[in-house]
Amino acid sequence: MAERVPGGVGIEAINAYGGAASIPVLDLFRGRRLDPERFSNLMMQERGVALPFEDPVTNAVNAARPILDAMSPEARERIELLVTSSESGVDFSKSISSHAHEHLGLSRHCRFLEVKQACYAATGALQLALGYIASGVSPGAKALVIATDVTLVDESGLYSEPAMGTGGVAVLLGDEPRVMKMDLGAFGNYSYDVFDTARPSPEIDIGDVDRSLFTYLDCLKHSFAAYGRRVDGVDFVSTFDYLAMHTPFAGLVKAGHRKMMRELTPCDVDEIEADFGRRVKPSLQYPSLVGNLCSGSVYLSLCSIIDTIKPERSARVGMFSYGSGCSSEFFSGVIGPESVSALAGLDIGGHLRGRRQLTFDQYVELLKENLRCLVPTKNRDVDVERYLPLVTRTASRPRMLALRRVVDYHRQYEWV
Repeated sequence: MAERVPGGVGIEAINAYGGAASIPVLDLFRGRRLDPERFSNLMMQERGVALPFEDPVTNAVNAARPILDAMSPEARERIELLVTSSESGVDFSKSISSHAHEHLGLSRHCRFLEVKQACYAATGALQLALGYIASGVSPGAKALVIATDVTLVDESGLYSEPAMGTGGVAVLLGDEPRVMKMDLGAFGNYSYDVFDTARPSPEIDIGDVDRSLFTYLDCLKHSFAAYGRRVDGVDFVSTFDYLAMHTPFAGLVKAGHRKMMRELTPCDVDEIEADFGRRVKPSLQYPSLVGNLCSGSVYLSLCSIIDTIKPERSARVGMFSYGSGCSSEFFSGVIGPESVSALAGLDIGGHLRGRRQLTFDQYVELLKENLRCLVPTKNRDVDVERYLPLVTRTASRPRMLALRRVVDYHRQYEWV
């Protein structure tokens, strides 16, 4: 077991679920006859694809279950707060958390709720939960924040279709921060009202791409400036060993890094490129295999840093979380050798490599069913057995929670 970092609060465990299947992004470009010149800007290899028995509830539970399985019964009882964040709610009243609470077997003395603010929501929940833990009102308490989303984009989304992912990231918070010790009080927020993306119905995902990209860059600049007003002597280059940013696609992260370096440092083009390769590129390995996980994206990037560089000493990570609409935050924390051992048992990379790779024709066939995922239906049966051969590759495949049916609008799940 990794050593406890005394006197701190932060991330005790983290796990990412990137869907049961994937498709090479280049195959998607070719199948949709998209401009190949734009492929390199995404800097992606694959993107996650949901199967028809997967939804925001299953993604949340399948991300969190391995964390809870590794905990003692006594430790699980100390989870006093469960928050799910999603743009893909399954009900206007009943939260995703209520389903996740049941299927994760959490204590009946646990608070749970669902939050929404596009791709920022998980960070807002995380910061509020850390405040509760750090306050000491319930010594030893833990909180579980789960970011979970599905993709509603088809060929009408043009270049957003190859970039969107599906899945979830579960983050366990407490006073034994083996993964990351948070820099409490070191943060900068920047938020205002803008209509850059929206999901006005369970079947529609719309966006103003150019406005969203410029808003992202604007928020990165101003949230970091707000961070600097709270933290004396902060420097964009020397303060942070690595950077993990919200990653709709890696090309935008690279643009954000380039903008900050040009405005805040005297570096030339070659030095900026070298800095990107050293401090940012390690965060993009997992996102390049999953796509945009919405509010889980920045935490997938954190996992990517830890598993890619395997730090042998303490290292500070600057993190930028952005959600359309818009709200953003720049914050930070410290990782180290204990972070590597904490993630090793969950084998996120192994899960991503083990997904079933689909052909373009298989993807298109699944897409018709997947786009129904959030549409209210009074009664529905899901033919889980039809799709299980796509994921039953080895005898060691872990159990998955699957949507089995909907009865009088009540979603019913089973382990398969």
